[in-house]
Amino acid sequence: MAKIKIIGPAILQGTISINGAKNAALPCMAASLLTDSPVILHNIPEVKDVETLSTLLRCNGADISFKEKETCQLHFKEIRSPEAPYELVKTMRASILILGPLLARNGYAKVSLPGGCAIGARPVEQHLKGLEKLGAEIILEHGYIIARAKHLMGSEFTFDKVTVTGTENIMMTACLARGETILNNCAREPEIENLAHLLIKMGAIIEGIGTDCLFIKGNTSLHGATHTIIPDRIETGTYAIAGIVSKGNITITNCNPEHLHILLQKLKQAGANISITQDTLLVSYQDELLPVDIETNPYPNFPTDLQAQFMALMTQANGTSLIKENIFENRFMHIGELRRMGADIQVNGSIAMVKGKTPLSDAHVMATDLRASACLVIAALVAKGETIIDRVYHLERGYTNLVSKLAALGASIEKIT
Repeated sequence: MAKIKIIGPAILQGTISINGAKNAALPCMAASLLTDSPVILHNIPEVKDVETLSTLLRCNGADISFKEKETCQLHFKEIRSPEAPYELVKTMRASILILGPLLARNGYAKVSLPGGCAIGARPVEQHLKGLEKLGAEIILEHGYIIARAKHLMGSEFTFDKVTVTGTENIMMTACLARGETILNNCAREPEIENLAHLLIKMGAIIEGIGTDCLFIKGNTSLHGATHTIIPDRIETGTYAIAGIVSKGNITITNCNPEHLHILLQKLKQAGANISITQDTLLVSYQDELLPVDIETNPYPNFPTDLQAQFMALMTQANGTSLIKENIFENRFMHIGELRRMGADIQVNGSIAMVKGKTPLSDAHVMATDLRASACLVIAALVAKGETIIDRVYHLERGYTNLVSKLAALGASIEKIT
């Protein structure tokens, strides 16, 4: 199994370009199920999750081609199979995104209950409730979701809790439902906006984009479209944090700073020097890092997908910071590995108390999920000595060429077996 070796400490300097957002690309790929015409997506990241979903969609009947780097064409002339088998779905939670589009296009879908990162239950209940509200019959059988509907009908539905993939799934499904649908308590992430803009290009009528209330007027069919995936805000944030914790000076290009308002605010409070232009961030370390408290919540608040990376940063702050995780109940699994490297972190329920500044040292550690992997890479950049990170296949699910990108910035990093 592949590992990453990092020899620290390192000072990152140079320029890094951001890829398309994995969490925007996946729902847009799933949306291609809604039409029998080609959908062309630009700025698709080269990550494992895109590869996994491509394999799954090909099983459903998609003709998928990567005509040039980061450009993907998906064509569902017909649905050859309405099923998503366990062997594929178990590796990626986002596989659930094909449930609604498959049902809307085909009248029947059989999708395995999903897997992915082990960071909490993340139930699909809201997806199923929303589909039932649109007229679907849902059965859970032998680990599969079986959904049937002769005719989906528009309706009003309120999510019990904010859910990103739930909002995406029901929004896509409603585009082919008869009549009007109103969705309340929707997630507001930029990735949802990006999906909505693609659906509109395909002929959907959607109002309220960027708010927690979406109005969708159903159509009998949608057509093909060409669309560009937004830059990955989590990749942007990860490299910004890495640059600061390494006491470096980096320029991050092809990003959208507007999508990271809260993170950038917190980094400035911590003492980082940040300059912003329309699609570029200049990030540098100043005299010292100050402790900053964060609390994860749905967008536009602090993203849970940057909590672990920010915690690694706070181990190097001069003082104590509090980090509260409100989204997932099991997203502190990286703390044990940070402790192995010398971090002083205490946990009380959903709150972690990080005492800095603590010198980190090399250790053999294990990644438990995608963002925990990034957290350990960041910690290894400031740790003295040779750190080995196991199970780095998690990183490949969400980061394009992370090892080569960090090496180009001056890190001593390599992938080993």
